[in-house]
Amino acid sequence: MGPTLYRKKAPLIAFLLPAFVFLILFLYYPFIQNIINSFSDITGLGAPAQGLNTPWYANYATLFTDPKLRTALGNTVLLTICTVIFQVGIALILALLVDSIRVGAQLFRTLYFFPIVISATALGLMFNLIFLYNGGMLNQLLTNLGFAAENIDWKDPDHFLFTMFAPVMWQYVGFYFVILVTGLNNISQDLYEAAALDGCTGLNRVRYVTLPLLRNVLCTCLVLAITGSLKVFDLPWVMFGAGMPQDQGWLTGTYMYDQTFNRGNVDYGSAIAILIVVLGVLFSNIANRVFKPRNDI
Repeated sequence: MGPTLYRKKAPLIAFLLPAFVFLILFLYYPFIQNIINSFSDITGLGAPAQGLNTPWYANYATLFTDPKLRTALGNTVLLTICTVIFQVGIALILALLVDSIRVGAQLFRTLYFFPIVISATALGLMFNLIFLYNGGMLNQLLTNLGFAAENIDWKDPDHFLFTMFAPVMWQYVGFYFVILVTGLNNISQDLYEAAALDGCTGLNRVRYVTLPLLRNVLCTCLVLAITGSLKVFDLPWVMFGAGMPQDQGWLTGTYMYDQTFNRGNVDYGSAIAILIVVLGVLFSNIANRVFKPRNDI
């Protein structure tokens, strides 16, 4: 049955062709059109291009002189660092803890993964209520416990980065948690038993057995975390919108959206989108080289 199926190419093409057409229409064509738009003169959303810019690379030259974009890039790099440390780090700790218990493990897996299935809009509204200046849950908690004498404005220039990053960190910990738990489940218990016979227990077991065998899974999580942080848009936009504190709260995703849909700079927004893609490819290649998966484990 198997060899016969692969000798007949028509059924394979029949199944592959719709997916291929879908990719061309909704991925490759928009991407190529976005590249063309980045060199074109487009005066508004939905307006036709007025030919190429003068000079044709004007939008890309603006990328190097736009102070708001520099701020967005700085915040995005900081978000990337926090993503690697906190999202993947906390997910690894939770995965190790859940993997070490036998009663209630499935419950914890469901609870930690649950934020992923909630829409970003709902999460943004929920965290807006948590961080409300007057009457928000966090301010009430801090004042009642005596940690704060008065309500804190969590969206002021001194606190907005924490307010923006915390929901993003919280939402996607469960995503990496599930990946890491799956990797832990693939480690044979025989290896742990052999390590125990050699006196390797507790943290030493994690250091010398678990982490080396989890290396490839961790590499995958790190690459996903780095590239995903470049595209973060939904939660920060729901919480802050275009009202970023003193124009210091932009991310590359939110700034691209603002330029394209709010200000009508479709061509410049397309150039920012290309920049995000280039940075994603660059950072993912660097991460792959630094955290190169090994084939011997």
